[in-house]
Amino acid sequence: MKHIRSILTLACLATMAASAGAQGLGITDIMRAGPRIVPPPATSAKAPNVQRSAEYIVALVNSEPVTNTEVQSRVARLLRENPEAERMPRAELTRLVLERLINERAMLQLAKESGIKIDDLAVDQAEQTVARQNQITVTELRRRVAAEGMSQDQFRRELQDQLILTRLRNSEVESKVKITDVEVDQYIREQRAGGNAAIAPNLNIAQLLVAVPENASDADVAKLQQRAQGLAQRARAGEDFSKLVQENSDAPDRSGGGAMGMRSAERYPPLFVEATHSTPVGGIVGPIRSPAGFHVLKLLGKSQPGVGDAVVTQTQVRHILLRNDPKRTTAQSVAQLNDFKERIQRGAADFASLARDNSDDGSAKSGGDLGWARPGQFVPEFEEAMNRLSPGQISDPVVSRFGVHLIQVLDRRETKLTQVEQREAARAVLREKKIEQNTETWAQEVRARAYVEYREPPQS
Repeated sequence: MKHIRSILTLACLATMAASAGAQGLGITDIMRAGPRIVPPPATSAKAPNVQRSAEYIVALVNSEPVTNTEVQSRVARLLRENPEAERMPRAELTRLVLERLINERAMLQLAKESGIKIDDLAVDQAEQTVARQNQITVTELRRRVAAEGMSQDQFRRELQDQLILTRLRNSEVESKVKITDVEVDQYIREQRAGGNAAIAPNLNIAQLLVAVPENASDADVAKLQQRAQGLAQRARAGEDFSKLVQENSDAPDRSGGGAMGMRSAERYPPLFVEATHSTPVGGIVGPIRSPAGFHVLKLLGKSQPGVGDAVVTQTQVRHILLRNDPKRTTAQSVAQLNDFKERIQRGAADFASLARDNSDDGSAKSGGDLGWARPGQFVPEFEEAMNRLSPGQISDPVVSRFGVHLIQVLDRRETKLTQVEQREAARAVLREKKIEQNTETWAQEVRARAYVEYREPPQS
């Protein structure tokens, strides 16, 4: 994975070729896909010099221009991030990028008409999430963005656009998707018969990271690799992996033993999924190299969604929600929840009582208790924050599509799903698939309703 692909990349080339109308990745899609690894920019060679012709308009979307510079900038980024893009004829790649920009512009215009807005606090949290997923600081993320030739304002605008598109999709597509009991029954039958191997399995992977600094010398890298190999050998010899992680890992999740929780393989970095593909449960893999450093992995669990022996990590969680309100800004909600957190931590208030008196969620009457939650049950921005908490911890205020949350994790457990829970897990898998299908159809409809006038063809 190269550059800042975890945020701003287009959808994969195969998807682009199959349907230029499909929607690009949004920030919550990235959260859903799991942590991504962003390498530092190369220091030994300069970024390729992109030759740009004079600025001019290549298309109008409902009278709003798409410029040649926008197209060429997106093409250049795609070529940096996806080596396979080099195999596509440049003219065809440029055409697909132009169509995607037209689609995005049409959807952003629809979002504006629908009154969808994203404030600076939501963008701040998205930026922090990107940095956290890539195990770097926000300062380092901004430095790498600048090294890619993108200004901080441009980066934040694109983050904001992706958040807007995600909110729009939630309003126009996700909220309308329903899965029938008949569909669930059919899915479970196929899973039990082994007839639907295309569905990604659920994995629970724990990692131990030996971080490699950006400017490390070859000698330093060799020493760090040797250290990682030694830790892997100790794990294979039977030492407690959780203890090894807590005492040696450079990853932020070391306090929890490095376990990432049972989730779909699609929500793990592809590097981790590929490395553990043929590993038995309990097996140790690595060290494997990524731009962040050397990873030692342990496969803690593996199951197929919808089958009877599925085991997942459940989280007992509660929250206080302050919904978006014309009379209360996001900043005011954040300030109020920060005050609640401070009062709870010094013992001057009780979480459940504050939830009952202040939360705008239906869970308020039960003190904000959401019960035992399985992976994928909540919107990604909520779940990403929840997964970072240890039992007993309270989050900072979290901005989601519903408002602002204060989240507390009470406990976690590994458990087999009940029959009812298996059906709900199967329903969630089917819902994600249907959302993908309906999103493509919806995006094509938005594009068809837009007035598009092509001007001069893009030129590099």
